[in-house]
Amino acid sequence: MSNEESNFMEEMLDQHDYEEPQVGDIRKGIIVAVTPQGIIIDLGLKRDGLVPSSDLSKLEPEEREALKVNDEISVYVTNTDAPDSLYVSIHLAQLNQDWIDAEALMESGDIMEGEVIGYNKGGAIIPFGRLRGFVPASHLSELSRGLNDRQRQQKLAKMRGEKVPVKVIEVDRRRRRLVFSQRDAQKEWEDKRKEELLNDLHEGDILKGRVSGLRDFGIFVDLGGADGLVHISELAWYRIAHPREVVKVGDEIEVYVLNINEDSQRISLSRKRLLENPWDTVEKRYEQNQLVEGKITRIVDYGAFAEIEPGVEGLLHLSQLSRNQVENAREVVNEGETHLLRIVSIDPDRQRIGLSLRAVNAHEQIEWMAVREAEAEAQAAADEAEAAEDVEEEIIESAEDTAVEEVEETEADEADVETAESEAEEDEENVEETD
Repeated sequence: MSNEESNFMEEMLDQHDYEEPQVGDIRKGIIVAVTPQGIIIDLGLKRDGLVPSSDLSKLEPEEREALKVNDEISVYVTNTDAPDSLYVSIHLAQLNQDWIDAEALMESGDIMEGEVIGYNKGGAIIPFGRLRGFVPASHLSELSRGLNDRQRQQKLAKMRGEKVPVKVIEVDRRRRRLVFSQRDAQKEWEDKRKEELLNDLHEGDILKGRVSGLRDFGIFVDLGGADGLVHISELAWYRIAHPREVVKVGDEIEVYVLNINEDSQRISLSRKRLLENPWDTVEKRYEQNQLVEGKITRIVDYGAFAEIEPGVEGLLHLSQLSRNQVENAREVVNEGETHLLRIVSIDPDRQRIGLSLRAVNAHEQIEWMAVREAEAEAQAAADEAEAAEDVEEEIIESAEDTAVEEVEETEADEADVETAESEAEEDEENVEETD
């Protein structure tokens, strides 16, 4: 044999592994035929591998459709006793690879994101490839201690469909156990997501977030990895006493990124920057000498401020409070009072409106007060009518409940009578049978 022929034979032997396969081996092969009985695979052995149709049925439809002649694929040897072919499994080879991936993930300590697809009394179920991993209740961040069984089940039910970060803490192929922990992953995941978010964020960005907390000084918004703060002064263009006046926990809102402090990792946000500033169109709604209602919001040394609409305040200077000399605004007005005022100046660029109480004449005051009294009386009458309707509905509901109870009692009495009659008849029959 020439050297060239010898080299050719060595190459052919390298391409084919004639070592007898064992059950449990993973082999790679080339699909040579797709038949109704299954798929035939060239494994480089004396016998071809056969993937039976029962194994193919365990694959997803799209996975089966993707299997084509000449494709290379890994298979798991399930039976070596047949003389003509080896029985192999694509499904088990994929499961084996999932176990290998799970072991690698546990060894690396990396975090993955999994979707909760179900739950039982002990915890949540999260898929990993074709495996079903389990997160014990003690390793779920959202399950606090002290919950009873019903509360725990309600919490778990709400988690269905939710994506959570987890770490692999146990892999046992023999017992088919794959265990995750959300608690171990949560803090590390949050820190990582926060770092990524801070790197991607820029001042001026507009984002959507979920209101995660309310405080007297503002709200916290979850931006999908980190919380940002919207100070109470940045919630609206008008003054609010508490954030609950404009938002509630769980609301989805748009926010504007004001500032990012990388040292403290604090994100300052604004809600009002994305709302229309009422001062931008104030000239379209107001003009000099116009009469307006104003609510006194603040009293200062030089006068008082009155809100004429949410976000638009005007100044009542001491000289505009009365025709008489006034040294303290509280001599004429108090915070929370509503007065009829006249606009004496408008400066939208500086966001200033000058107001006057002394410029409102007596006739205008009398007419305004009469209208307010009429509106108050109408509102009182409406409230009284609504209260009467509520009482009437309560009486009707009470009467209906009483009627239902009487019917139920009557039916119960009739049932008792029927039962007594039936029992009496049975007693008579028993007596006759005894006789």
